[in-house]
Amino acid sequence: MRRITVLGATGSIGDSTLDVIRRHPERYAVHALTAHRQIDKLADRCAEFRPARAVVGSESAAAELRERLRVAGVGTEVLHGDAALAEVAADGEADTVMAAIVGAAGLRPTLAAARAGKRVLLANKEALVMSGAIFMDAVREHGATLLPIDSEHNAIFQCLPFDDPRYRAGVARVVLTASGGPFRTRDPASLHDISPDEACAHPNWVMGRKISVDSATMMNKGLEVIEAHWLFGAPAERIEVLIHPQSIVHSMVAYADGSVLAQLGNPDMRTPIAYGLAYPERIDAGVSPLDLVAAGTLAFETPDLQRFPCLALAFDALRAGGVAPAVLNAANEIAVDSFLQGAIRFTDIAGVVARVLEQGPRHAADSLDAVLQADQQARALARTLVQAGGRASAGARAGANVGTSAGNNAGNNAGNNAGNNAGTNAGAATPS
Repeated sequence: MRRITVLGATGSIGDSTLDVIRRHPERYAVHALTAHRQIDKLADRCAEFRPARAVVGSESAAAELRERLRVAGVGTEVLHGDAALAEVAADGEADTVMAAIVGAAGLRPTLAAARAGKRVLLANKEALVMSGAIFMDAVREHGATLLPIDSEHNAIFQCLPFDDPRYRAGVARVVLTASGGPFRTRDPASLHDISPDEACAHPNWVMGRKISVDSATMMNKGLEVIEAHWLFGAPAERIEVLIHPQSIVHSMVAYADGSVLAQLGNPDMRTPIAYGLAYPERIDAGVSPLDLVAAGTLAFETPDLQRFPCLALAFDALRAGGVAPAVLNAANEIAVDSFLQGAIRFTDIAGVVARVLEQGPRHAADSLDAVLQADQQARALARTLVQAGGRASAGARAGANVGTSAGNNAGNNAGNNAGNNAGTNAGAATPS
């Protein structure tokens, strides 16, 4: 019986995780659930799964949840705040932590889980994007088991030869697939009028609003490139991105002998979640079997960096190293939130990020404090740019120029310096 803590229990990954757990009560029990502000939903989850502990964002939210649970006769201990998140993530009563808090807020508790030697099911990109070396060192030094849950990284994990490090030399490149989002074929000249609802209408996946916008800009794929660099010890010139509109092939690994291994399945996050929960076994995830005949043609294309400048910016941040990936992530979070609030246009997102990368901090990422300081500085700069400029048209042009200069190889030359050091982390994601 595994005891699971779900960080971000009310988001889409949390929903899918609890659905898989619900299907296997003989294998899994919920130890703790966390949410920021969705108290009604969290109260329902606590009433169903009866966790020992729950964590929310504020004291007032905690008071509201306690009262809801008291009335329902649920004895869950309720905590609040960042320190409580980290405490619950490291709690010795749980052996597995689903890290599904979106954004930089998930960094500290996910790192706490790694330092506590947990089986960490990593659905939070930012832990690796912001502090890749620090996080991978924690996994290795504390004997944690790291299993990637993003569908792309989970697919690569399934296709890589982790059993013997000698076989790693035969890997030529890892290939991340991307749907291309809702605007893959839309005239770029019309993108400045995109509404938040249009940007969040993903053609294949059901996701939260922030990650849906990231998919539409392909920043999500850029963050995944940085994440893959750390997870698999792959320099950026050996990471390729292909658009695959059907979202059936979730990613691939190409080998020196010409072989390419791919993981296929219907676009449903319960598949990688079930894989992580049961590894190395396979269990029913509630996902419909893949019908390749019904799926029809599987198409692939190279990303257009003029249309998707955010992807090129991510490769640039990986090449720069240090705190640049943290700066990229912070600027993007502010820009996406500003777009969702109507403060900037969809096409301004890349511009804000480009300008923050150009003007923001550039020091080494040699401590968590250094990373978090860069994160805060980048957020402040991004807010200033949004407030001062509104429509960051000049920055948007800069972002497009970055995409052009990155070239048709989608940043294949990016990250050489960081990539040379990544070999020390190769295999660190190997389950213990």
